[in-house]
Amino acid sequence: MITRYGYDVVLTVGGITILGILASYFGLQHPVLKYSLIGALVALFLFTLYFFRDPDRTIPDGENLILSPADGKLVLIKELEHADYLETPAVQLSIFLSPLNVHVNRIPWSGTVAYFRYIQGDFMVAYDHMASEKNKRTEVGVERDGQKIMFKQIVGSIARRIVCPLKEGDMVTKGERFGMIKFGSRMDIILPHNATIKINVGEKVVGGETVLAVLPD
Repeated sequence: MITRYGYDVVLTVGGITILGILASYFGLQHPVLKYSLIGALVALFLFTLYFFRDPDRTIPDGENLILSPADGKLVLIKELEHADYLETPAVQLSIFLSPLNVHVNRIPWSGTVAYFRYIQGDFMVAYDHMASEKNKRTEVGVERDGQKIMFKQIVGSIARRIVCPLKEGDMVTKGERFGMIKFGSRMDIILPHNATIKINVGEKVVGGETVLAVLPD
């Protein structure tokens, strides 16, 4: 299945592929050049379909579970003395998404969107931990029963577009799709300091399935 967030790109690349194949086939006489170009165009289209894939996921049960909002690899667990929106000591978990990962993002915890910010910033490589505070990003805060978490969609040096239709007041459910970052990126999750972390740096995570942490009752 292809995500609806990628329909525009898939259609555009598909159109370019068709026109390029026709132009190459009828306009080029050299067979090696002709079929090399056609092969490159087909490969580009197939990669586009692969990048915008959107597989179904099995969502774990449990109201206090914090699920991974993205596919990728956990690259950082960091204690914070003070976190915006949470306004308390907190812990930050950072996930790096390579261009080969599924890029559809999922809600990590059910509740109400009580905070939303879109921040223009730089385009540092997403693997650099400074990207969390320097790069272009969205920040989304979710609240339920007096508890708060925040997650960030962060662009990288290649990724330039964030898709996030959420707004303050929205009710969200863990595991549901909510947007994506196009072509390589980073996701940060900011949790209360008393959350129990269930994962280690270096482990691979699956959006909507991997349990990152458990909040206290």
